[in-house]
Amino acid sequence: MPLLEVKELKTWYPVKSGWFQPKKFVRAVDGVSFSMERGETLGLVGESGCGKSTLGRTIVRLETPAGGEVLLDGVDLASLKGGALRDARKRFQMIFQDPYGSLNPRMSVANALDEVLSIHTSLDKEGRRARMVELLEMVGLGEQHLDRFPHQFSGGQRQRIGIARALAVEPEIIVADEPVSALDVSVQAQIVNLLVDIQERTGVAFLFIAHDLAVVEHMSDRIMVMYLGRIVESGPAAEVCSNPKHPYTEALLSAVPVLDPETKRQRIVLPGDVPSPTAPPPGCPFHPRCPKAADKCREARPELEPVEGAEGHSVACHLA
Repeated sequence: MPLLEVKELKTWYPVKSGWFQPKKFVRAVDGVSFSMERGETLGLVGESGCGKSTLGRTIVRLETPAGGEVLLDGVDLASLKGGALRDARKRFQMIFQDPYGSLNPRMSVANALDEVLSIHTSLDKEGRRARMVELLEMVGLGEQHLDRFPHQFSGGQRQRIGIARALAVEPEIIVADEPVSALDVSVQAQIVNLLVDIQERTGVAFLFIAHDLAVVEHMSDRIMVMYLGRIVESGPAAEVCSNPKHPYTEALLSAVPVLDPETKRQRIVLPGDVPSPTAPPPGCPFHPRCPKAADKCREARPELEPVEGAEGHSVACHLA
């Protein structure tokens, strides 16, 4: 059984409209299905506004799903409430995008970690202190940092504290929501390598959300590409990046810098912006921007189908 199974998950937000107008919704996540194995890193990529962060937040129940299931070892997280949900949170945690906004400026590192440990563990005061030191050392900090406050740290150090807090209850899965996008390029590699090291030591599974395909390819075993609330391509990381089948994936890959000066990659510039999730276009949601769109693309929405001859590789495209 997979560690995590997501089935037809939807997160819709109602939009204010006039008295006599039909009810409208922002379809941030619109029928997403996938599974994750223990110890796996699954990358999720797409442009800003495609629904990546909302999907991650819905999985950890920071957003309420409008439909579908989120099964963690067969238990539907979408249906849990109160104490049952609080108990389940030991098994899944989140690392947030903004290392500045994710920490309470009035709480020291010790207080922030102790809050988590006192709620979710039975450790006494000395045991919690020892666990805090262990967590900080795991992320490259030390005991001397426990009594400091967030403003006394750099952005990279704050993200390390956020990672330590997520690891405090020994979760089985961590949703990492663009954990390096707010950091300097020199620090990004350190955090990515830290996450890889932590996974090797603890066996935790990561849902790694980012808009940078180069980072995701480095981190992930498998990759999912998201567009306008739906998964348009998924498969093994090396396969998706070397043999993309969806025109949107091709466009994302064309923006990745190439180190070898002899390797030439034609940049694919997509016209326009991502359509409004309140009124997605008919047919394939990507067809208004797709350079290969045919008549069929404007009429029928493609479903995610296996790619012939490529195990584990799926694409939602009429032309693939």
